[in-house]
Amino acid sequence: MSAILEKNPLANLSLRGRRLPTELSILLVLIGIGLVFEAFGWAMRDQSFLMNSQRLVLMILQVSVIGLLAIGVTQVIITTGVDLSSGSVLALSAMVAASLAQTSDFGRAVFPALTDLPAWVPVMAGIGVGLLAGLVNGSLIAVTGIPPFIVTLGMMVSARGLARYYTEGQPISMLSDSYTAIGSGAMPVIIFLAVAAIFHVALRYTKYGKYTYAIGGNMQAARISGINVKRHLIIVYSIAGLLAGLAGVVASARAATGQAGMGLSYELDAIAAAVIGGTSLAGGVGRITGTVIGALILGVMASGFTFLGVDAYIQDIIKGVIIVVAVVVDQYRNKRKAKR
Repeated sequence: MSAILEKNPLANLSLRGRRLPTELSILLVLIGIGLVFEAFGWAMRDQSFLMNSQRLVLMILQVSVIGLLAIGVTQVIITTGVDLSSGSVLALSAMVAASLAQTSDFGRAVFPALTDLPAWVPVMAGIGVGLLAGLVNGSLIAVTGIPPFIVTLGMMVSARGLARYYTEGQPISMLSDSYTAIGSGAMPVIIFLAVAAIFHVALRYTKYGKYTYAIGGNMQAARISGINVKRHLIIVYSIAGLLAGLAGVVASARAATGQAGMGLSYELDAIAAAVIGGTSLAGGVGRITGTVIGALILGVMASGFTFLGVDAYIQDIIKGVIIVVAVVVDQYRNKRKAKR
């Protein structure tokens, strides 16, 4: 194949050209949605939607947490899997991290002997909880052959229950300034973009990415070619859990509290961001750049509907319709590819 591309540069350009329209079309959708809300803003509210910097900053900050989950979920979906537990793992990680980030000034600390710790301790604890949850997911899926839907559904329920049991449903407050600094200003966005850049490179240019796409394209062929499929699936799900743990740290630092209800339904937003961004539920197709744009689309829509005063319940209905439409488009794209 590489020899053909070297001899025929037009074929090389053609193959590259096929990749560009997918992400470019998603970007155009993002721009179009923004312009629609801008027009409705002037027509209904007599003010600009896009020119309000405070609204845009708040939207990007919210997207950064869901985006971290979506980066992990994207890699899982590429392997033909699914992760329904990321929102619950976020909550559990946030609770554990927040409990170790409390100051000694608070008389009702979860662990009175473990207050005023350096910020890296709760950060690593939160990430570690997420990594452990992802490791359990991956191990059960790879070793036992239980469908990812069932395994991650079980983790979703269990992790949420553990988050509530951890402090018997009580929120955790009075976190140290060094810890809350992780969620202040533009830091969540910087973390999100840095993680996105790392995994964009990892998926596109490393052996890890080649194995991930190979497993999603044809798991049996990947196994025959010498790829340790079980080990790689464990790694992919562990990374997804790690990123959910990191999202929990960022979310609790940004809110300056840990609550068991954090990340509720975030797993659906993460899956939606990945699918809208061009990741195929059939596996083997997906890019981090598309997922980032998909997350921005969800953020712009949520912010735009709130700006126009659309009821929150109606927003959920519209979001559900968008997910279904994205899946239908994905199925149509797969059928066209199969015909070729």
